[in-house]
Amino acid sequence: MKPQIGITESHLQKSNAFLSSILANEMTLYVKLRKFHWNVSGENFMELHKLFEGQYKQLEEAIDEVAERISKLGGKTIGTMKEFSELTILKESPNHYPSNKEMKKELLDDHETLIVQLRKDIDICAEENKDAGTADFMTGLMEQHETMAWVLRRYLS
Repeated sequence: MKPQIGITESHLQKSNAFLSSILANEMTLYVKLRKFHWNVSGENFMELHKLFEGQYKQLEEAIDEVAERISKLGGKTIGTMKEFSELTILKESPNHYPSNKEMKKELLDDHETLIVQLRKDIDICAEENKDAGTADFMTGLMEQHETMAWVLRRYLS
């Protein structure tokens, strides 16, 4: 049954396309944080190990909320690595194990990339799609990434 919530079918599909891309980005960043969590070593090992764990746990919750938002809007949620890799805007580096500093810089760059993309998506979702709920939801995600980026930026200052 399609939702009758004052948003056209076309706009619902566009909102779900944004959300599917966001889901792919969140999953890609989640996997990267896991990789770094497992492979961090050396000075500040435990501190960074816990920092990365805290961030991937935040993303676990966000990922579930994005998937549920898609469902609320009548869409089907993607759920394979192939789908995620096709939709993500983040880059992965297979067989590359960066230094602790490089890990923090790469994660900061990823968070900032997502923040910039979310800002664009929020504007389109609110203005063109007339979907204030999804725009508000995406604003909350953006704010979470702003906080995670700020923490990483402080480590790199």
